[in-house]
Amino acid sequence: MVRLLVATTNPAKLAEYRLLLRELQLETTSLREIGITEAPEESGATFAENALIKARFYFERARVATIADDGGLEIDALGGEPGVRSHRWLGGGEDSDRALVNEVIKRMEGVEASKRTARIRAAAALIYKDRAEVRERTAEAAIEGIIAERAYREIRPGFPYRAVLMLPERHRYLAELGDEEEAQISQRRVALRMLWADLTLLARSAPGRLL
Repeated sequence: MVRLLVATTNPAKLAEYRLLLRELQLETTSLREIGITEAPEESGATFAENALIKARFYFERARVATIADDGGLEIDALGGEPGVRSHRWLGGGEDSDRALVNEVIKRMEGVEASKRTARIRAAAALIYKDRAEVRERTAEAAIEGIIAERAYREIRPGFPYRAVLMLPERHRYLAELGDEEEAQISQRRVALRMLWADLTLLARSAPGRLL
């Protein structure tokens, strides 16, 4: 079975990828399982650029097929913030989930309902070697919603913005959805489907032909 490195240190994200990729015969592994502790500087101006930076960085070290992503929250009333700085929005390193949620609610105080539109976006980058050729593919997608006036009571570790994004057509917070239900609308699921032809090729390849 061909290995695929899911380049994340977030256990919840790793679990989500394994759920989304379960149809394919791929042996998914993590940075922790493969023993990589380094991390690249995410200097890209877009989610797609950061995803590709990470995918290249880890592919060069692991030498196995690698998928990485970058994503976050875009709030229209804040000019697209926090955007690519979604996890470092408050000026520190990796900001705490609770602090990020509180900041969203604070900055959106008094904003009328029609101007509370926002989305959680994700860009995924896949890199693998087909014989002598290294192939790179990227895709991105988003879940559209509105910023709620109050945060959901529970914040899922690693996914703070799901506690502030309301899905109007479902009358529920994104954080309220279970794993299976969320997988049906997940921005990562849509992005992965755009990469599905390459992922299928990877899964069906004989050992040694693809990395």
